[in-house]
Amino acid sequence: MNEWKKICLVNDIPVLGARRVARPQGIAVAVFRSSDDQVFALLDRCPHKGGPLSQGIVFGETVACPLHNMTIGLTDGCARAPDEGCTPKFSCKVDAGEVFLDAVELATLALDLQAPRAGPGSQNCDVQAPHSA
Repeated sequence: MNEWKKICLVNDIPVLGARRVARPQGIAVAVFRSSDDQVFALLDRCPHKGGPLSQGIVFGETVACPLHNMTIGLTDGCARAPDEGCTPKFSCKVDAGEVFLDAVELATLALDLQAPRAGPGSQNCDVQAPHSA
């Protein structure tokens, strides 16, 4: 049986947009709203290069990663062909216009995944910053 945590109102999420939900540990969760007010929740991390899915473009039941346009399904967290990979999906529900996420999943799911880092020494950065003398 799920233990639900109230996150926000459906109207607090932009239509065809997202809202980030910070967690005490781990990467934030992105809560998305479709044009017909369906609500979905995924880890806010693209499986390709770790881009913030909450900043992507929502269309239908998918979101396009803002970094490389990889398309991720909101219903399952999986990339659409020809791309590959998945990001964790979180259980959510809407009741009387309020959005709820599964409290146990928020506290335990995907805590081992690292947020991408940018800048000098980052494995996600192709260009090294110049060193000052």
